[in-house]
Amino acid sequence: MSVRTTTLDNGMVVLTDDMPHLESASLGVWVKAGARSERKTEHGISHLLEHMAFKGTSTRTALEIAESIENVGGDLNAATSIEHTGYFARVLKEDVTLAADILADILQNSTFDDNELAREKQVIVQEIGAARDNPDDHVFDLFQQAAYPTQPIGRTILGTVDSVRDFSSDTIRKYMRRNYVGDHMVIAAAGNVDHDELARVAADRFGDLQPNGAPAPQKAEYQGGQERLISDHEQAHIVLGFEGRAYHSDGFYAAQVLASILGGGMSSRLFQEVREKRGLCYSVYAFHWAFADSGVFGVAAATGEEEVTELVPVVLDELRRATETITDEEVIRVRNQIRAGLLMSLESPSARAGQLARQQILWGRPIAMQETVERINRITAQRVREVAEQLFTGGTPTLAGIGPIDQLADVESIGETLRR
Repeated sequence: MSVRTTTLDNGMVVLTDDMPHLESASLGVWVKAGARSERKTEHGISHLLEHMAFKGTSTRTALEIAESIENVGGDLNAATSIEHTGYFARVLKEDVTLAADILADILQNSTFDDNELAREKQVIVQEIGAARDNPDDHVFDLFQQAAYPTQPIGRTILGTVDSVRDFSSDTIRKYMRRNYVGDHMVIAAAGNVDHDELARVAADRFGDLQPNGAPAPQKAEYQGGQERLISDHEQAHIVLGFEGRAYHSDGFYAAQVLASILGGGMSSRLFQEVREKRGLCYSVYAFHWAFADSGVFGVAAATGEEEVTELVPVVLDELRRATETITDEEVIRVRNQIRAGLLMSLESPSARAGQLARQQILWGRPIAMQETVERINRITAQRVREVAEQLFTGGTPTLAGIGPIDQLADVESIGETLRR
């Protein structure tokens, strides 16, 4: 494996995967802090910080940040998730040091100018409105809220209009000082990149970071329940879910395989039964979201008002059948899909850099593709059936719906149906 690792004195990890045949490199800084790292009064601040990081530092204006990277043909971006935040760039091989310098600048020297903050808060208020207007997105916010009520992990990443408008520059600085510390940060790069040079630059640019002290997030406690929003949308948007498996738990890989068998593509059980055979909806799929200490397994679909009452029983039948009839052939097919996906990710420097960073944050080390494949290959059809039964009958389901859902079954009856 061409992956190399260096740990700086302050705990920050530098990871590279050299691809010398490429002319470019992707690199970024990933922070082990996201929406669930927020206190109640900080709802949405991780996402706001992601925006504000590009709005000017003590040495560069917002325009100069954009021009610095675009003048060499590169680009900058960032993303916030429930547990992580990433800031990344893609540049030609000769501009890796420049990109690392810009990332270091925005993550340590941002000024959070009040005028820029006021403008960006208004941008995010518009983003919140757009998300609420899009039932495909909003139903997942309701789902997460129902699964983890009154917990940071159950709150939306964007925050609320009121919470975002209340933030000050000082609030952002305090959040950043608390969470953006050396042992919670990884700089990862893939492509045509010199590891020793990047490690030297990282030590120089990030050497003054506080080494540790970030608090652990509140422990997640899946509870389940339901959130409904009856509206005049033409389609009923539904997410039905259950407690899943954490990254480190027994059953994580089996749950990943189960999600692919049930709703991971056009050959999946749900797609074939719900869409191809019955024509009940355009889109239906299954997912398994793992977190550090919890997880959710779900099925998402959108259908017409007349089809809602038929859709849910069909989905429940497929979930029930999964506890008894999953075959070795299906498991082998998913193994091949996962292997192909891993190999394809190795061909994209951006995907590879993100993969390395997430592995370091979650498992404390980069994981070789063959190791992952071997773990997947140990999953049997019997094990997937066992995990399916545990997921679907072992606790309270979670149900979220938006649209004409007056006739949608309640979560209690769904749970009773699956346990019978």
